[in-house]
Amino acid sequence: MLTLKNVNKIFHDTHAVKDLNLSLKRGEIYGLLGANGAGKTTTFRMILGLYEQTSGEITWNNQKMNESINDLIGYLPEERALLQKLTVKKQVSYLAMLKGMSETKIEAELDKWLKKFNLSDYKNKKIKDLSKGNQQKIQFICAVIHNPELIILDEPFTGLDPINLELMKEEIINFKNQGKMIIFSSHRM
Repeated sequence: MLTLKNVNKIFHDTHAVKDLNLSLKRGEIYGLLGANGAGKTTTFRMILGLYEQTSGEITWNNQKMNESINDLIGYLPEERALLQKLTVKKQVSYLAMLKGMSETKIEAELDKWLKKFNLSDYKNKKIKDLSKGNQQKIQFICAVIHNPELIILDEPFTGLDPINLELMKEEIINFKNQGKMIIFSSHRM
């Protein structure tokens, strides 16, 4: 279980996150809705340990968040974080290896995910040659290929057409049904 208790983040004179409380259990989806600058990404960065909260407590299964659970988290950042000169296979493989996956497992999971998102023909294409929507789908694959327990999606639907938006939503629901915890942000209802 992920718990945020009275979490605050202050940057100089800006109170970016104020007294945030939330609890996320297995099989739950939690959405942070808010305008740009509302503190959604800052909250994710605190959960990930990229920012330290000014005050409050963030715990995973009643333990303070630490690096030991990094492999249990999948994160899709809001901004494109793909290396444009790499092929899809090399990009996904690199990030999956950082999460401890074997090459054999990566190959099988990558093929499965590419097929789900109708991207099989793009496996050996460079990231820079993909549309923004297809790059977003690759980022999603990078975030979930290692089958994480906690999935953090920052504006996951950016750049997706209605068909691919539905595909992505369907996969998020599948993860929920598998008992995964999903937290995502959006500034759109």
